[in-house]
Amino acid sequence: MRPLYVLFGYVAFALLWPLLLLHRKTRKGQLQRFGFYPRGFARGRGKPRIWLHGSSAGDLLALRPIAEELRRRAPGATIVVSAITDSGHAIARRLGNLVDEVTYLPWDLPGATRRAVKAIAPDILVLEYTEIWPNLIRAAKRHGSRVVLTNGRFDAQKMGHYRALFSLIGNPLTEVDLLLMREEDEAERALELGAPPGRIRVTGNSKFDALVPSEDFEPEGLAEALGPGPIFFAGSTHEGEEGPLLRVFRRLRQAHPSLRMIIAPRYVDRAPRIASLVQAEGFSVGYRTRGGADADVVILDTIGELYAAYRHATIVFVGGSFTRRGGQNILEPAAQGKPVFFGPNMQNFRDSVQVLLGRGGIQVSDPDHLARAALDLLDRPARLAELGALARSAVLSVGGASRRNVDEMLRLLEERDFEEAA
Repeated sequence: MRPLYVLFGYVAFALLWPLLLLHRKTRKGQLQRFGFYPRGFARGRGKPRIWLHGSSAGDLLALRPIAEELRRRAPGATIVVSAITDSGHAIARRLGNLVDEVTYLPWDLPGATRRAVKAIAPDILVLEYTEIWPNLIRAAKRHGSRVVLTNGRFDAQKMGHYRALFSLIGNPLTEVDLLLMREEDEAERALELGAPPGRIRVTGNSKFDALVPSEDFEPEGLAEALGPGPIFFAGSTHEGEEGPLLRVFRRLRQAHPSLRMIIAPRYVDRAPRIASLVQAEGFSVGYRTRGGADADVVILDTIGELYAAYRHATIVFVGGSFTRRGGQNILEPAAQGKPVFFGPNMQNFRDSVQVLLGRGGIQVSDPDHLARAALDLLDRPARLAELGALARSAVLSVGGASRRNVDEMLRLLEERDFEEAA
């Protein structure tokens, strides 16, 4: 059935490539996306050669502690990190000395993946979450690489889709050497999809390890750009959320006139549209990059500063949860000791909800519920501080997945070396 996937892939790519070329997330790095690299690419430090892949900026959060652990335990390794989106690539570049090269993931076409694997020559390919790319996995296996899925997850609502796809193209999970799953439920779903039982481990989610606050990390000028508190912070917002949240802010401000609002959109290119909404609601607007810290509402129009910016919040609402997006990362503000509000749609972050709910995390049903709950907290500063401390404690109490994941990766590499020597 694999030829069917290859044929479909070429046809779909031919139709979609003009859009991919123009889309804000995928327009850069086209040569690398087709597997073309300069001579001597990713020569790095030495062995083993480890390729870590995270799709977008959020996925790189979970990869960083794995890269740190690998660098600590295998200091001579060559580590290459790939991303799909331009924002993910930008975040990966900030990993600095932890990695030797940053690149874009090749399109999942036989030629592109074959060229990329030949250029990078990984001993181990590490994929994140549900980044199951059949042609890439096949190319890596033919090269002799081991393939690992880390922080593995399979959405319960999409199991039928996975089965249908695998029935048409063959099951790529049978070619994955290790599936390191976030939870027992995820491991059960991997089994249901046909993953070999002996290759499945439950190791947790390494994104928790990335959330221990670094108090000395403060981007230059951030505090001045955001302005004084108290602050109602709306983080990772999506289209359709800012309007209702601005009306929540209006209600909060009637009781607390000194309150200001920070909006950090999930996609920063939406900043002008959000500014128009702010002005339409009668508020003054400023930008992180252009000044205006004394404005009623400041838009955080930068990439990579959200985690540090949460430190300046009084209360936080995390977006993507009043839309069908399925939520965004609620643990980042919690790690900064902030009580965190989020909406009803958190299906993509169920493990985070389990960590925080009742421990500094407050789920609300709609904007009206958010306004009432936020007013209650702002009226009780002692309770607000108590919930913030509880949220931070909840984040600090989970962790260790990065160490467990690296244990399994290094063990797999040792087995590979032993088999080759034999």
